[in-house]
Amino acid sequence: MAKQSSWVSESWIASANDPDADFPLTHLPYGAFKVTEGQHLCVAIGSSLVDLYQCAQFGLFPKALIEPCCQPVLNPLMSLGTTSWMFLRDTLTNLLRQDAPSKVQKVVETALYPISEAVLLNPVNIPNYTDFYASIHHAYRVGELFRPDQPLLPNYKYVPIAYHGRASSIITSNTSVARPRGQLRPGTVGEPPAFLPTNALDFELELAFYVGQSNLLGSPILIDRAQQYIFGLSLLNDWSARDIQAWEYQPLGPFLGKNFATTISPWITPIAALVPFRSPASLRQSADPQPLPYLTSSEDQKSGAFDITLEAYLLTPAMREQRIAPFRIGQSNSQGLYWTVAQMIAHHTSNGCNLQVGDVIATGTISGRDLSAAGCLLELTKNGRNPLLLPTGETRVFLQDNDEVILRGSCARLGYPRIGLGECCGKIISPHSVD
Repeated sequence: MAKQSSWVSESWIASANDPDADFPLTHLPYGAFKVTEGQHLCVAIGSSLVDLYQCAQFGLFPKALIEPCCQPVLNPLMSLGTTSWMFLRDTLTNLLRQDAPSKVQKVVETALYPISEAVLLNPVNIPNYTDFYASIHHAYRVGELFRPDQPLLPNYKYVPIAYHGRASSIITSNTSVARPRGQLRPGTVGEPPAFLPTNALDFELELAFYVGQSNLLGSPILIDRAQQYIFGLSLLNDWSARDIQAWEYQPLGPFLGKNFATTISPWITPIAALVPFRSPASLRQSADPQPLPYLTSSEDQKSGAFDITLEAYLLTPAMREQRIAPFRIGQSNSQGLYWTVAQMIAHHTSNGCNLQVGDVIATGTISGRDLSAAGCLLELTKNGRNPLLLPTGETRVFLQDNDEVILRGSCARLGYPRIGLGECCGKIISPHSVD
């Protein structure tokens, strides 16, 4: 078996040793890229990617890992479980570490490609997508906008709220998003709604956790075992048409205001790479109720959260024309989530719901206590009442056509190399024509 080597930090690939690199040796996020015959799985290292298919064909992997690494998606590897995940991670680390044998380095070099020249694709077949509402700061500010007398509903501090999204409209980063049409609330009571392109298109800064193991229908996942089901995470942007959402969401929740597109970043950070960046669950206020027993775990409270800095940037056509860099409009941290991912999984399956390999569990908008840490324009502009001023002198209340949203994430802790989650990007384009 491969020698345990996950925390060796120096690689023979020089770009991976840059302290500002997103993809050092301790990270090795999974991805997929386009090849003539389809797509190959890969890992990122520095400014390069390593083709796992080629490595498998070259005999660089143990026999048990060859077949899953030759597949176009990660689902077969994910289904093998945590032991195989770590086996591959340690194998890759040994191939890429500074003191790897020169013969090995020469073979691996033939499977290296510049990330900048690759077309990145979705590395997972996603069967299902559930989006939670786990940030209490987001929930409270949104509640203040629409229910100032009761910003948080009575169930919020007891139930990890979620809705089922649309897996078929999850798209990879850098895919354009067409402005959706939908029914908009009538301006006058008694009048019919209008069917028009949304005027309130928004982004949501989120994390997506990938389920790596399934559970049988009727068999809940206990909270103390939930972490074993998580393969990794990515950045996610849950695009939202706020005016469509406002008209349709009662009584059954989001539908067409959400399911037209969800952008996910192409890189999946293995959960093992995040071990140094684990943190205690968010501390509840003394007046808050304690989670019910099925959502309670001392280990989860001790280390169930992740210290991930998250940023949202906006790039407008005028900024591109004037060569102005994307403007940061929000910065938050996933440490502040009211519910941990283990609590989300335990609740999701508490009624016997079966998760499938490749399912995405999203956090919902991640916002911090201060308004500058808001993770969407709905909060930042107070539903359009307070426009954002941009470096060009432009203002925005919601997204306009050809605006681009760029999400970034990173982890840093003393004694460990920084890791970055890459980018999750999407540009708004005009609505598609209607036949």
